[in-house]
Amino acid sequence: MKKVERSELLGLGEYEGIRPHFRGRMIEAKKRRRISVGPHMTFVFENHDTVLLQIQEMLRTERITADKAIAHEVDTYNELVPEDGELSATLMIEYDDPAERSAALDALANVGEHMAIAIGDDHYPARFRPLPGEEEGRLPAVNYLSFTPGRGNAEALRSGPARLVVTHPAYGYEAELGGAARSELADDLEG
Repeated sequence: MKKVERSELLGLGEYEGIRPHFRGRMIEAKKRRRISVGPHMTFVFENHDTVLLQIQEMLRTERITADKAIAHEVDTYNELVPEDGELSATLMIEYDDPAERSAALDALANVGEHMAIAIGDDHYPARFRPLPGEEEGRLPAVNYLSFTPGRGNAEALRSGPARLVVTHPAYGYEAELGGAARSELADDLEG
């Protein structure tokens, strides 16, 4: 899949002019790409357009205009754009109570070893992407991960069934991917 290029980014003023329309379109797209697995995990599958939105919003929020700083944001967020035959997701582990969240993150430290996307009868394990400054042995509340089913599975994913599976002893849930999500993710696999 094509990475976000510097030339695609709009200046702050220009972005403000299209922001309501662009954000609205992307919020609708993200709804199809958002999968809740159990009560506390939400996956948002990323692609070129979701990452473009993230970069534009970061530049807007932080008022970033220097070329070097913009390049840093592009490089950082482009890590979320899936490679060929890959699916990429942001995983949010959500607990309202801070003490409960802290205990859950400790208990789920190795959840990456117990997570996969299932397409038909085949399982493709999650691969977590470590972030700079992460505390070893502790799971952050926001994680970036990928699955590598390969381009050849796009049609199988599109036609279903497919599901996200978490088999951790402290958190065992799965969620079926609906037709809209499967179609979006199959497009991602095809690049």
